[in-house]
Amino acid sequence: MPLFDALLFDFDGVLADTEPDHWVCWREMLATIGIPLEWDYYRDRCIGLPDDAMLRMMAGECDPPRDVGDLWQLYPAKQKLFQQKTLGAPPFAPELAGLLERLHQEYKMAVVTACIREEIEPLLKAGGLRGYFDSMVCAGEAARHKPAPDPYLLAAERLGARTALVLEDSEAGMASGRAAGFEVLQIRNPKEMPRQLLNRLGLE
Repeated sequence: MPLFDALLFDFDGVLADTEPDHWVCWREMLATIGIPLEWDYYRDRCIGLPDDAMLRMMAGECDPPRDVGDLWQLYPAKQKLFQQKTLGAPPFAPELAGLLERLHQEYKMAVVTACIREEIEPLLKAGGLRGYFDSMVCAGEAARHKPAPDPYLLAAERLGARTALVLEDSEAGMASGRAAGFEVLQIRNPKEMPRQLLNRLGLE
């Protein structure tokens, strides 16, 4: 009998390496209103947060503080720029489809992400991967965002899962999975995810 009845995947940093694309898009947009965004700051403070929470944090840390509305009005242009950069060449490893096809025969699977659905569902469809996931929990769909347990609890509820394995790369995401009561597998980068996951499932 399998150890787990479901696999719950974060998106950025687990299924795809899109964080550098998000950073470049936000850096370009924020520069138009005079706010710099260095990679180190984005990597250490922003990964794992929904965009609205990230922008509230950044607005409060500006000197002097900025109105978060000034930052949020950039979001539609940022989203459009991100889609332009990624839809033509979805950032998935070539072996990912085969891995998901194999796992979907035995496990229920979901994507649990701080990204909005309109941003990542088109990517999954373009990469031919959307059909492997029985559900998605995206930004704004759970009562609270990561690191609260709500996103992973909602995904498990939708799948009818009790012993899910969570795959995460960020501190906020790992805290969310653990708070939901699930085992968490920390993913170092998307290229290593297949090997790490198969090893944990005893399928190598």
